[in-house]
Amino acid sequence: MIIGELVLASALAVAFHKLKKPSIIPGFGFTLAFTLFYLAIIVLIPLSGLFFKASSSWGEFWKVVTSDRVVHAYKISFGLSFAAALVNCFFGLIIAWILARYRFPFKKIIDAMVDLPFALPTAVAGIALTALYAPQGWIGQYFAPYGIKIAFTPLGIIIALLFVGLPFIVRTVEPILQDADRELEEAALSLGATRWQTFWHVIFPSIVPALLTGFAMAFARGLGEYGSVIFIAGNIPGVSEIVPLFIVIKLEQYDYAGATAIACVMLVASFILLFLINWLQHWAGNRRVES
Repeated sequence: MIIGELVLASALAVAFHKLKKPSIIPGFGFTLAFTLFYLAIIVLIPLSGLFFKASSSWGEFWKVVTSDRVVHAYKISFGLSFAAALVNCFFGLIIAWILARYRFPFKKIIDAMVDLPFALPTAVAGIALTALYAPQGWIGQYFAPYGIKIAFTPLGIIIALLFVGLPFIVRTVEPILQDADRELEEAALSLGATRWQTFWHVIFPSIVPALLTGFAMAFARGLGEYGSVIFIAGNIPGVSEIVPLFIVIKLEQYDYAGATAIACVMLVASFILLFLINWLQHWAGNRRVES
């Protein structure tokens, strides 16, 4: 027991010494206090207030978040966000590979276009996608005669989520491909491996952490996306109604308790995804150090 206490005291002393270790740049105490204060005011207090308001009546909370209409909205938001992030993993990897490994005309323009969903207002993206894929749109008009409806269906939601989620995959995978050791690839090829075997056994394992991180970020963005989805979704209850829209509907009906309850569920999901993203980034960093 005494030995355990001594070990604990030694560990605390080492941690305190590291915390008090002087830095080249002074002002650690003040900047740390300001950081905690700013995060508390901007992030922690508003989110804590949301939970406290939702926990005032657990019976009503559970009734709201498990109603049939809300559950279907969860399925639409989570399911389609997952599907769009999964598709983006495949196509985003191809785009990142092209941008990282090849030189071709107008490469910088194409590279800048990848970031367009970041800069473009989401409402503008939603209007543009709806104009394209509506039954009378430039693209939708060619599918309408065959009975294929894109806009105002879950398929339209997936297209909008593909649009907003693609940059997350490309921008997380592209730097890894650029920094990859080409000598390992050349060694594998010189030992008789095919190009596919070289990619699958040498290149792909090194980009898996970045690919998973990009997937989680695209999935998280899809869950909270509103502007680009609201126009093309059609917002049909039980068909194409997403959770962010349902929160807005509750607010318009002055049902603040219901909106808060649904928002809390999405907040918990966002926290889980945030921890997953940080864990993946930590895992990726450890893999790079070990390699």
